[in-house]
Amino acid sequence: MLSQSPRSRTLFMSLLTAASIAVAGVNSFGQDQKPAPSMTPQSTPPPAQAATPAPAPAADPKDVATVDSIIAAVYDVISGPAGQKRNWDRMRSLFVPGARLIPTGRRPTGEVVSRVRTVEEYITGSSPILEKNGFFESEIARRTETFGNIVHAFSTYESKHKADDAKPFARGINSIQLMNDGKRWWIVTIFWQGEDEKAPLPEKYLKSEQ
Repeated sequence: MLSQSPRSRTLFMSLLTAASIAVAGVNSFGQDQKPAPSMTPQSTPPPAQAATPAPAPAADPKDVATVDSIIAAVYDVISGPAGQKRNWDRMRSLFVPGARLIPTGRRPTGEVVSRVRTVEEYITGSSPILEKNGFFESEIARRTETFGNIVHAFSTYESKHKADDAKPFARGINSIQLMNDGKRWWIVTIFWQGEDEKAPLPEKYLKSEQ
C-alpha cells in the first residue's frame, strides 16, 4: 500500500498483513460500483439476513495462549518462500467468527480508501500471490493498550520477498484488535496501512514501549 509502485502500494497481510495483495484490493475498491437503482416503498425488498460465520478450526493452544503468541502466529502463517502453500486453516483458527481484515491505502489520485474483507475473502485474494511470490512479514515494534478482555496492538511491520533480504520492500502498521474469551486469545480485526511519502512511519512507532 505504498504509492511508489504496485507492489509497494500493496501491504501485508498483512493480516495480515499481504503487502502486495491488500493494495490490489484497495486499488479496485469502488471502481466497479454502480449506484443502486432507486426503489419506491412498495418495491423495497425485506432486508437480507446476514450469513452466520462458520466456526473457526481448532487452534494450536500455543498459538492462542498469549497476545505475543497469536500476533507471532499471524505473521508466521502468511510468510514463506515462493511455491510454499500456506496453512490457511491455521490462519482461520486465529480469528473470531465474523472477523475483518481492512487494508487502507492511497490511490494515485491521492484519495485514501479502505476495503473490508472477511478472513475467507482475504485468503481467496491473497493465497495465489503469496504462494507464487516469496513473502515474509515480521513485526519490528509494538505499542499495546489493554482493558479487561480486550487489547489493541499497534504492530509495526516490514515486508520482504526473501527472509534474508537486506532491506524490506514495504513497511507499515497493523492495527490489531484482540479479545480473550476466558479460554484463549482471538483476533477480531486487523486494520492496516503501509508507509508512503505522505505518511512516513514516525520514530516512536519504530521501537516498542519499554
